[in-house]
Amino acid sequence: MDLVQIAVLALIQGITEFLPISSSGHLLLLPLLTGWEDQGLITDVMVHMGSFLAVVVYFWRDCTKLLAGTVDLLRGRVTAWGRLAMLIVVATIPAVIFGVVLDRIGFMDQVRGMPQLIAWNAIVFGTLLYLCDRFGLSSRAMAGMTLAPALIIGIAQAIAIIPGISRSGITMSAARALGYERPEAARFAFLIGIPAIAGAGVLKLGEAAAAGQAISGEAILTAALTFFVALGTITFLMRIVRHVSFLPFAIYRVVLGLVLLAMIYSGIPLGAVN
Repeated sequence: MDLVQIAVLALIQGITEFLPISSSGHLLLLPLLTGWEDQGLITDVMVHMGSFLAVVVYFWRDCTKLLAGTVDLLRGRVTAWGRLAMLIVVATIPAVIFGVVLDRIGFMDQVRGMPQLIAWNAIVFGTLLYLCDRFGLSSRAMAGMTLAPALIIGIAQAIAIIPGISRSGITMSAARALGYERPEAARFAFLIGIPAIAGAGVLKLGEAAAAGQAISGEAILTAALTFFVALGTITFLMRIVRHVSFLPFAIYRVVLGLVLLAMIYSGIPLGAVN
């Protein structure tokens, strides 16, 4: 990869992983729209690690408290942060199961090169994001999270493995539909994303190791750039959600989906678009 492709990959992963607009969809579209070769498995691993580190750094206080709560649980003492740690584990289980099933059937290989799936998911789940945010109540906080809503949000996160849906988008939608305040919905979506992103990275790392791929300097540079872009994106989103609705992101998703569908059904070869 040249520096331009590295920079574009870092920007796309760092921005779209945390804004509710689908990172997997954008990353799958990139080679179709630019004609670039696929960035490769090891680069996918490294950009996920960059994203993971960005969440941990931004939410380091929460992560420290969750870790302390987990230690308390192991010692037989249940605390508020210990309960939240358990709920995050519960919310992660559906994504693990769904991910394993899709990997076994080769789902991601089947949908790679299917921009119409990304387009329709962008429209449908962009609309859902708006509706949940517009009509959802704002009466619940993350501190009062219980098993049922955590599991529902976790199931939503599992569905987001399908490209174009957006992990952050659908988990925030689910949380808003359940009545959680917008900043709290975003915060919980990011926290349950930590094990999900880490797990995806470890899974891809195992695949890369099995394929004999080594970590290159290009991959490390892409991960480092992704980290800084992702950290800025998280900071931006957590600041604006206190004052701005999810409508701009919903509009972007619908417009993106419509443009892609127009290109697809008009016969424009996406690989020729540069």
